[in-house]
Amino acid sequence: MKQLLNKDEISNFKRDGAVLIKGKFAKEWIEGLRRGIDEDIKNPSPRFVRHTIDENAPGYYEDFWTWDLYKDFKEFVFNSPTAKIASELLGAKKINLVMDNWFFREAGSKSGAPFHHDISYFDFEGSMCVLWLPLEPVTKKEGIAWVKGSHLWDKLFIRTRFQEGHPVDHQAGVVNGKNYDITPDILNNKDDYEFLQWDLELGDCVFFDMRTLHGSLSQVIPKKDVHRYTLRMAKEGAMVEYRGDWALDERMMMEANGYQNGDDLSGKMFPTLYKNQ
Repeated sequence: MKQLLNKDEISNFKRDGAVLIKGKFAKEWIEGLRRGIDEDIKNPSPRFVRHTIDENAPGYYEDFWTWDLYKDFKEFVFNSPTAKIASELLGAKKINLVMDNWFFREAGSKSGAPFHHDISYFDFEGSMCVLWLPLEPVTKKEGIAWVKGSHLWDKLFIRTRFQEGHPVDHQAGVVNGKNYDITPDILNNKDDYEFLQWDLELGDCVFFDMRTLHGSLSQVIPKKDVHRYTLRMAKEGAMVEYRGDWALDERMMMEANGYQNGDDLSGKMFPTLYKNQ
């Protein structure tokens, strides 16, 4: 199969922890994902959440692990270029789905994403990357910022909630044999970090390492509705690794499907999306 990325894109991903990739998703993919989000909002999964507390204010919504519930999501997960791109970035022989996720902000919503990294949110460990795909054009001020090189810090940060106030799930310290820190106060110390931000046209995306810190840097209030779709994917060798009690709800779902600590990220919940021929 034809190589989708050039050497610079792959080296930038490895060095910086995030990379802009231009024009890989046709309009049909974008439209399908927007249909899927609309359908999900009308008929949400048990994991659907509104992060905005004030019910009268414009909302910030999220749902995840929905790829097998809505046909447009399933079509994208299995047939879009996403998994092939992930294999090239990770140097993988095989790519398995870890989790799909979407976010929807209504025009005027003051809620936003805290700075965080995905690796410590759930019971996953291994070489993993994330697709961040906006479903409308976005300027760098409106989008997400990534802390350049933070995937190489060899640190784990406690999960920060997306709900208003961004509460932290645990105190810093050792949990299940690993040390967790509180995410640094990036917004009040911007000069201490180098950020990656891009203007994205429709069909552009960002891929980033699961360990790269990222969040809303400018806190821009959108004038139009905002749709974001993400996929977390793993290279061969990734596994279930129990983290803190903050991941208990997701852990219970995995255990109900037969997964235990140390199991491979494969099978029913983590299907194979790509194999290198």
